[in-house]
Amino acid sequence: MTTHGTVAWFQVDTDDPDGAQEFYGELFNWTFESDAAVGNPYRQATAAGADHPQGAIADTKGESPNWAIFFVIVSDVAAAVAQAEKLGGKVILPPRTTPDGLTFAKLADPSGNVFGVYTEPAR
Repeated sequence: MTTHGTVAWFQVDTDDPDGAQEFYGELFNWTFESDAAVGNPYRQATAAGADHPQGAIADTKGESPNWAIFFVIVSDVAAAVAQAEKLGGKVILPPRTTPDGLTFAKLADPSGNVFGVYTEPAR
């Protein structure tokens, strides 16, 4: 398991997932695999030599802005959200849990920079 406070995932939201996959794949030698468990087309990215994905490309279908975000692993998403708010941050997306047990939230720091926090599913 990754340690609390580690940047452990990224996501590129785009209305052109094929173009993003080609760009990042060529630039960083990443490979991609679709994740059927996610409702929208979600392509997990794995760096050359890595044993698991470190991020993904999500198809926005033009319904939200194109952007990239990093996610930090935490021991308790609700506690991290409360602490972020106490420190002047804002909740962009309240905590949610996926069907496989991953819990995440999206926050903004006091300057408006968006990032995410998550806990891995229990094993």
